Amino acid sequence: MHSINDFLAGIEQYLGGSQWFTLFLLGTGLFFTIYLKFPQIRFFGHALKVVRGKYDKADEKGDTSHFQALTTALSGTVGTGNIAGVAFAIYLGGPAALFWMLMTAVLGMTTKFVEVSLSHKYRETDEQGFISGGPMYFMKNKLKMPWLAAFFAAMTIVSSFGTGSLPQINSISSSLYSTFGIEKMLSGGVLAILLAIVILGGIKRIAKVTEKLVPTMAIIYFVGAIAVIFYNYQNIVPALNSIFSSVFTGTAATGGFLGAGFAYAFNRGVNRGLFSNEAGQGSAPIAHAAARTEEPVSEGMVAILEPFIDTIIICSLTGLVILSSGVWKEKLPNQFQSTDMSIMTDVYDDTNKEDQTKLFKYLSNNKDLPLFTGDLLVENGKIQNKLSIIHARSIAENILVYNAHDSLLTGKVSVLEGIYNDENGIYFKGQSLIHSAPLTAEAFTRSYFGEWGRWIVSIGLLLFAFSTAIAWAYYGGRSVTYLFGAKGVLPYRIIYCIGFFIASFADTTIIWTLSGITIALMALPNLIGILLLRKDMKETLNSYWTRFKAENPNE
Repeated sequence: MHSINDFLAGIEQYLGGSQWFTLFLLGTGLFFTIYLKFPQIRFFGHALKVVRGKYDKADEKGDTSHFQALTTALSGTVGTGNIAGVAFAIYLGGPAALFWMLMTAVLGMTTKFVEVSLSHKYRETDEQGFISGGPMYFMKNKLKMPWLAAFFAAMTIVSSFGTGSLPQINSISSSLYSTFGIEKMLSGGVLAILLAIVILGGIKRIAKVTEKLVPTMAIIYFVGAIAVIFYNYQNIVPALNSIFSSVFTGTAATGGFLGAGFAYAFNRGVNRGLFSNEAGQGSAPIAHAAARTEEPVSEGMVAILEPFIDTIIICSLTGLVILSSGVWKEKLPNQFQSTDMSIMTDVYDDTNKEDQTKLFKYLSNNKDLPLFTGDLLVENGKIQNKLSIIHARSIAENILVYNAHDSLLTGKVSVLEGIYNDENGIYFKGQSLIHSAPLTAEAFTRSYFGEWGRWIVSIGLLLFAFSTAIAWAYYGGRSVTYLFGAKGVLPYRIIYCIGFFIASFADTTIIWTLSGITIALMALPNLIGILLLRKDMKETLNSYWTRFKAENPNE
């Protein structure tokens, strides 16, 4: 598993985790923000009126209402990125990563506006009479680049697993296991069956489910998060200060957190921001294309609201919960994941400045430190060798080794270049930093709720992530229809549900790495496409606004 993860991590580091990709993503949003004169600000109020149906006309072409299209698209974006993704970004890049997530959202509001408007404008009706839209259609019908459209559709299918299926159920099953002790395979099996029941009904059933599920889950999570933040009210100002004071400097070592430089916080914040709101990825336009309207720009207006709700509101709440509770820098009891663990030859002290610097450089890939090779000598679970173990980017403490029967081990553990042989079911427990959903769940316990806080996160994650899996099944199905026709949709949905089940008990590190790759491969052709159609977008917007003003002179 280590070799697979290392291979995928190398690809992800060059694509989604690289600075050129994050700059390209933000640069596209910034360009359209200036080119279209800040539409995310100018049209925000208008967008609220459109989504309420104020300007709806009878007998317009489409399969869903504006509100249903928004909730379907939101169900695809409001997911693990809002609970696990924010925690993962802070774990990797420190508090400053949250700032860059928010900046991605502000610019992403414009990017969403553009990609949805263009995709809606060039949508088609498929062989079964349903509306089909998305970036592949403007690539084919306007840009006359069928090869780029096919590549985008293929990457959407892959990304439906890397973004919509695998990490969603993995976070759900991990959260349900840690909170309620429910076996991952059991929760995965039950939810895979429920997923199949919903997605086999097509877009109309999906829309009916999401228009009820999304508002409900958002309210539950919002109320819970506000309660946690107010419980830790004395830490609100320090939490905000930690976000903004380290934006351009990076975060220094504090507690178990070994520090993060500016570049790492920037890259991870933008990357997780995109994973959360998907602005520029080209996924949401597939849902919005089904909206009942003949005005592409009006649906683009609705899309402006997505990154605002998803990232600026929900992700900010999660970030403040984690930062105000202080758990992001605490070492907590957990079972170690082998792919997130390195056994070092030397002994390091993370309270020592010199060792902090060495470890920070090592974790930033700027310095090699000697990795242990040989046998770990273990007596009654305790390692007898003098060495250090890095787990979750922190020096692990109070480590105990267990055998396959969940008993403390006495014996030897073979280690090669810092990686131990886990084929015999041996595993490690101890105290280290934690990340993803368990970190958010722990933060919710530092409140009025106590241990009941885990229930809010688990239930919120269940609803958020399950709705995301539903929406992405639709995105993937539309892409399958584009490439292979309607006959390919049923086999795709079956494979999607099987993958959903398997990911419930797979390794999370590999899944998060895979998601980073698929996001980038989908976003790149979409961003190139909307940049090529910048003049088309401006003309379409100006035409819509002129027509709207003529029809509504008092607005």
